[in-house]
Amino acid sequence: QVLLAESGGGLVQSGGSLRLSCVPSEDIFSTYSMAWYRDSGPGKEPQLLARIFTTGKIIYTDSAKGRFTISKDVANKTLYLQMTNLKPEDTAVYYCNVNRYQHVFWGQGTQVTVSS
Repeated sequence: QVLLAESGGGLVQSGGSLRLSCVPSEDIFSTYSMAWYRDSGPGKEPQLLARIFTTGKIIYTDSAKGRFTISKDVANKTLYLQMTNLKPEDTAVYYCNVNRYQHVFWGQGTQVTVSS
């Protein structure tokens, strides 16, 4: 069981920035791909925003391209999501996710609210 502790959410005005952090309970940076998702509404699957693979490859979905940046600081054992030019439609609970084959773990989520 890998526990993921997220932080960094909060209330921000439209156009503002936030940086989310995710700290795993184990050193998994070289063995698990790591990602950020956000809640997409009742009864819907969380929406993938960005994933960083163990090879270093990074993918972004359309919702994140150009405004969000995923990165990991192995020395500080932290995964980040830097979010800029935030919009009211970015309001959601954001989740850290790690994945290695059938092993998938989620954080508890951190709320991001963007006011207009």
